[in-house]
Amino acid sequence: MADTRNEPAELFDGTAPYYAAYRPGYDERMFTHVAERIGLDGTGCALDLGTGTGAVALPLACLVSSVIAVDPQPGMLAEARALAAAASVTNIEWRLGEAAQLASMDLPPLRLVTVGAAFHWMDRVAVARDLDALIDEGGAIVLASGGPRGDIAPQPWSEVIREVRVRYLGPERRAGRGTYAHPAGRHQDVLARSPFSRIETAHWDRTITRTADEVAGLQLSYSYSSPRQLGPDTKAFVNDVRDALLAFDPSGTFEQTIRTEAIIARRP
Repeated sequence: MADTRNEPAELFDGTAPYYAAYRPGYDERMFTHVAERIGLDGTGCALDLGTGTGAVALPLACLVSSVIAVDPQPGMLAEARALAAAASVTNIEWRLGEAAQLASMDLPPLRLVTVGAAFHWMDRVAVARDLDALIDEGGAIVLASGGPRGDIAPQPWSEVIREVRVRYLGPERRAGRGTYAHPAGRHQDVLARSPFSRIETAHWDRTITRTADEVAGLQLSYSYSSPRQLGPDTKAFVNDVRDALLAFDPSGTFEQTIRTEAIIARRP
């Protein structure tokens, strides 16, 4: 599990502009699938935990009457508010907070709770337990992510990025002030032991193409190679990643298969 010395707000400190600019977001087919499976009809309230820059909250907003989007990082919420304003999305309430505070958030009854690629940072058992008191009968938890590690073969140029990262930050995966190890047990297995034990999983793949500059900028959106981790070496790191990529492939274009996975968990 994540190192206990880390405060949630620290994990992605400084990453928000790069997160908004370079993360690919989730496949639009996921939102259609979730709406059909849960029966979303433009009514009800949804909660998006660990909203980041709103990658789930913004597309979700047109499927429910309102969204409460929560994140512990002020920079993430600032980027999310700006994106919402640019898209004229007005039915999202952006809140500073974290999953451990669910019981004290004074939330309305919820039709849906979404978590986008953040469940692994949370106390998964406690979150599922707390949500049982908040989600309406017939409601659901939806976990959106890129799927388990290893499901998609790594792109051939990813090793040159890893080599640069290790040169700057060492071989251990950093997170906040400590290091990170992925929690034991699949999300589905944790949820199967929760009140939301009726589970279905679906995924969608697409291919995107980035420039070397975009791939280099993307690295600053990760907790393990964030501007907080790199400090004064941030600019040099980005330059070295770009140069390593161009040495690997002078065409300057880099394709990647992106997976969107949705785990829908409901009560039996």
